[in-house]
Amino acid sequence: MFSQVTIIGRLGKDPELRFTPTGQQVATFPVATDHQYTDHSGQLVKITTWFRVAAWGKMAENCSNYLKKGKLVMVQGELSPDAKTGAPRIWTGDDGMAHATYELNAWIVKFLSPSDHAAGQPVEPAEIQGDENEIPY
Repeated sequence: MFSQVTIIGRLGKDPELRFTPTGQQVATFPVATDHQYTDHSGQLVKITTWFRVAAWGKMAENCSNYLKKGKLVMVQGELSPDAKTGAPRIWTGDDGMAHATYELNAWIVKFLSPSDHAAGQPVEPAEIQGDENEIPY
Protein backbone atom coordinates (compact mmCIF):
# COMPACT_ATOMS: atom_id res chain seq x y z
CA MET A 1 0.00 0.00 0.00
CA PHE A 2 1.05 3.56 -0.57
CA SER A 3 0.17 6.95 0.89
CA GLN A 4 1.41 10.38 -0.09
CA VAL A 5 0.65 13.79 1.36
CA THR A 6 1.25 17.14 -0.34
CA ILE A 7 1.16 20.36 1.66
CA ILE A 8 1.86 23.99 0.77
CA GLY A 9 2.56 26.34 3.63
CA ARG A 10 5.00 28.62 5.42
CA LEU A 11 7.81 27.70 7.78
CA GLY A 12 7.06 28.52 11.42
CA LYS A 13 10.75 28.71 12.28
CA ASP A 14 14.16 28.06 10.73
CA PRO A 15 15.06 24.41 10.07
CA GLU A 16 17.04 22.63 12.78
CA LEU A 17 19.81 20.41 11.39
CA ARG A 18 20.93 17.42 13.47
CA PHE A 19 22.76 14.15 12.93
CA THR A 20 21.54 10.67 13.84
CA PRO A 21 23.89 8.38 15.84
CA THR A 22 24.92 6.85 12.48
CA GLY A 23 25.88 10.27 11.10
CA GLN A 24 22.89 10.80 8.82
CA GLN A 25 21.67 14.41 8.48
CA VAL A 26 18.09 15.28 9.38
CA ALA A 27 16.48 18.72 9.26
CA THR A 28 13.19 19.32 11.03
CA PHE A 29 10.97 22.35 10.61
CA PRO A 30 7.32 23.26 11.24
CA VAL A 31 5.09 24.18 8.29
CA ALA A 32 1.70 25.88 8.73
CA THR A 33 -1.08 25.40 6.19
CA ASP A 34 -4.16 27.63 6.15
CA HIS A 35 -7.73 26.98 5.06
CA GLN A 36 -10.54 29.49 5.27
CA TYR A 37 -14.26 29.46 4.56
CA THR A 38 -17.41 31.36 5.41
CA ASP A 39 -19.69 29.57 7.87
CA HIS A 40 -23.50 29.50 7.80
CA SER A 41 -23.70 32.79 9.76
CA GLY A 42 -21.44 34.62 7.29
CA GLN A 43 -18.39 34.65 9.58
CA LEU A 44 -14.97 34.00 8.08
CA VAL A 45 -13.38 30.92 9.68
CA LYS A 46 -9.63 30.41 9.34
CA ILE A 47 -8.07 27.07 10.25
CA THR A 48 -4.31 26.61 10.57
CA THR A 49 -2.83 23.10 10.61
CA TRP A 50 0.78 22.55 11.65
CA PHE A 51 3.03 19.82 10.28
CA ARG A 52 6.45 18.83 11.63
CA VAL A 53 8.53 18.05 8.53
CA ALA A 54 11.65 15.87 8.56
CA ALA A 55 14.02 16.03 5.58
CA TRP A 56 16.93 13.58 5.32
CA GLY A 57 20.44 13.47 3.87
CA LYS A 58 21.42 16.04 1.22
CA MET A 59 17.85 17.37 1.20
CA ALA A 60 18.23 18.14 4.94
CA GLU A 61 21.41 20.12 4.28
CA ASN A 62 19.77 22.12 1.47
CA CYS A 63 16.71 22.88 3.59
CA SER A 64 18.94 24.02 6.45
CA ASN A 65 21.00 26.26 4.15
CA TYR A 66 18.21 27.89 2.12
CA LEU A 67 14.95 27.84 4.09
CA LYS A 68 14.08 30.39 6.75
CA LYS A 69 11.07 31.20 8.90
CA GLY A 70 8.18 32.55 6.80
CA LYS A 71 9.33 31.01 3.49
CA LEU A 72 6.69 29.29 1.34
CA VAL A 73 7.30 25.62 0.55
CA MET A 74 5.58 22.64 -0.98
CA VAL A 75 6.37 19.32 0.70
CA GLN A 76 5.48 15.87 -0.56
CA GLY A 77 6.02 12.86 1.64
CA GLU A 78 4.49 10.33 3.96
CA LEU A 79 2.79 10.89 7.31
CA SER A 80 4.59 9.29 10.22
CA PRO A 81 1.94 8.31 12.79
CA ASP A 82 2.45 7.39 16.42
CA ALA A 83 3.67 3.77 16.45
CA LYS A 84 1.35 2.85 19.35
CA THR A 85 -1.91 4.36 18.08
CA GLY A 86 -1.49 4.86 14.32
CA ALA A 87 -2.81 8.40 14.83
CA PRO A 88 -1.10 11.78 14.97
CA ARG A 89 1.08 12.23 18.05
CA ILE A 90 -0.99 13.68 20.89
CA TRP A 91 0.52 15.78 23.67
CA THR A 92 -0.70 18.05 26.46
CA GLY A 93 0.41 21.66 26.25
CA ASP A 94 1.25 24.07 29.04
CA ASP A 95 -2.35 25.24 28.79
CA GLY A 96 -3.56 21.76 29.80
CA MET A 97 -5.21 21.23 26.42
CA ALA A 98 -4.58 18.25 24.13
CA HIS A 99 -2.70 19.03 20.91
CA ALA A 100 -1.90 16.91 17.85
CA THR A 101 1.30 16.86 15.81
CA TYR A 102 1.22 15.74 12.21
CA GLU A 103 4.68 14.48 11.30
CA LEU A 104 5.71 14.27 7.65
CA ASN A 105 8.80 12.51 6.25
CA ALA A 106 9.66 14.57 3.18
CA TRP A 107 10.41 13.01 -0.20
CA ILE A 108 10.34 16.31 -2.10
CA VAL A 109 10.68 19.89 -0.85
CA LYS A 110 10.04 22.72 -3.33
CA PHE A 111 11.16 26.21 -2.35
CA LEU A 112 8.35 28.52 -3.53
CA SER A 113 9.56 31.85 -2.08
CA PRO A 114 12.23 33.88 -3.87
CA SER A 115 15.72 33.55 -2.46
CA ASP A 116 17.01 36.48 -0.42
CA HIS A 117 19.87 37.25 -2.82
CA ALA A 118 17.65 37.32 -5.95
CA ALA A 119 15.38 40.19 -4.94
CA GLY A 120 13.53 41.66 -7.89
CA GLN A 121 14.50 38.86 -10.28
CA PRO A 122 12.17 36.21 -11.73
CA VAL A 123 12.17 33.12 -9.60
CA GLU A 124 12.02 29.48 -10.65
CA PRO A 125 10.89 27.23 -7.80
CA ALA A 126 13.73 25.01 -6.59
CA GLU A 127 12.98 21.35 -6.06
CA ILE A 128 14.96 19.15 -3.74
CA GLN A 129 14.28 15.44 -3.90
CA GLY A 130 15.46 12.94 -1.38
CA ASP A 131 16.83 9.51 -1.96
CA GLU A 132 14.28 7.03 -0.64
CA ASN A 133 17.17 5.04 0.82
CA GLU A 134 17.96 7.97 3.15
CA ILE A 135 14.63 7.84 5.01
CA PRO A 136 15.01 5.46 7.96
CA TYR A 137 12.00 3.18 8.42
